[in-house]
Amino acid sequence: MPQNNLIETGRHEVSGDMCDQMGHLTTRVYTALFDEASYELVKACGYKIDDEQGFVDLELNMKFIVEIREGGKFYIKSGIVNLGNSSFTAMHYMFNADDDSLISTCEEKAVIFDLKKRKSKPMTEEFKELASGFLVD
Repeated sequence: MPQNNLIETGRHEVSGDMCDQMGHLTTRVYTALFDEASYELVKACGYKIDDEQGFVDLELNMKFIVEIREGGKFYIKSGIVNLGNSSFTAMHYMFNADDDSLISTCEEKAVIFDLKKRKSKPMTEEFKELASGFLVD
């Protein structure tokens, strides 16, 4: 797992309402947390989301390594794996805040999106330049 160029994109404590019937963090919350991490990563790349532009996920691939239960503290670190013309692939890693062990990962494929035309659009040079600083091996 790469450690270089990852940035922290979230830090939380698991509350009871984040857990499923089995007492661990529920899948819907993992999805929301990785989604929030995506927004933080894109903001770090200088991209402004407004009523004209944004980004959309094309694919998410989550892996659950160990469970985390109510009261557990964790953080997410994120980086860019691949930059295309209008698309990017990001990796998000969720770690236990007590011992830095890996809890879960999420590979995200996304595209920069024109919200008026409802189609992809090329990344700006600023986005590419800042995103290249978060490229991971």
